[in-house]
Amino acid sequence: MEGNKGNSELGKILVYGLLIMLAFAGYAKFGIPLVIPEAPPVEEKITGAMTKDQFVAMGDKIFHGKGTCTLCHSPVGGRAPVLDAVGPRSSERIKDPRYKGKAKTGEEYIRESMMEPSTYVVAGFGKPGTNDTVSPMPQINKGAIGLSDVEINAVISYLQKSGGVEVTVPLPTGAAPAAPAGGAEAAAAPKPATTAEEAFNKYGCVTCHVVPGIAEGGDMGPNLTKLAKEAGSRKPGMSGQAYIIESISTPNAYVVKGFEPDMMPSDFAEKITMSEMNLIVNALLGKK
Repeated sequence: MEGNKGNSELGKILVYGLLIMLAFAGYAKFGIPLVIPEAPPVEEKITGAMTKDQFVAMGDKIFHGKGTCTLCHSPVGGRAPVLDAVGPRSSERIKDPRYKGKAKTGEEYIRESMMEPSTYVVAGFGKPGTNDTVSPMPQINKGAIGLSDVEINAVISYLQKSGGVEVTVPLPTGAAPAAPAGGAEAAAAPKPATTAEEAFNKYGCVTCHVVPGIAEGGDMGPNLTKLAKEAGSRKPGMSGQAYIIESISTPNAYVVKGFEPDMMPSDFAEKITMSEMNLIVNALLGKK
């Protein structure tokens, strides 16, 4: 009797153990959610067909996405400076006695901070024990992040725009993506200009201005054939290229003596593509 009782108890233990094993195996297969890793980030498609506002928006997307900038540059955690005012603050950084870099402008400082972060470390944000001489930030153009030059420019444009300063980064170039086939909307979309003359005529520049390469023009606005020599001296500290871009995007930022404000439309930044802007700027600067 005792032997049978012992065998019965052992059998119950074995059955109970088997049930536990089967239950765990079932949970492991069906109860644990399947985790599918995200696809690796890809280079954003940035072409000369983008408008300035689209270029800035792409920088916003990269800043909060592929660039992983907000992992550290966030009010939460305090791991790195918050960059909401880096645009206007960047030109002051290069005047700091601690600054040992090569940047001469705010734009150059931001780019240098992204590609060589230890050149200047904001006080209190260096690696422990380095007396703020070594930055914990990786080089964003290398390694796992690996932003391209044009992606870096897009991020800088976003930081400048969000900080309330003029966007001065080089304009992207490259062909526009293929237009969608068929449809009234596709047919109505104007093709980007491919020459400076086409761009000047497309946006009605010759209605108010005399421009390089076109014999006839209006006199309601300044004569633009002299900009190649004058653009760089119109506003202290601003390059000729930046001045022309600002004049197109924000016409009232600087009004030439003898002309009234609010005469030039202020919505060109929403219409003109970056490749067209590039054509116009180069033509006004006398570049081929």
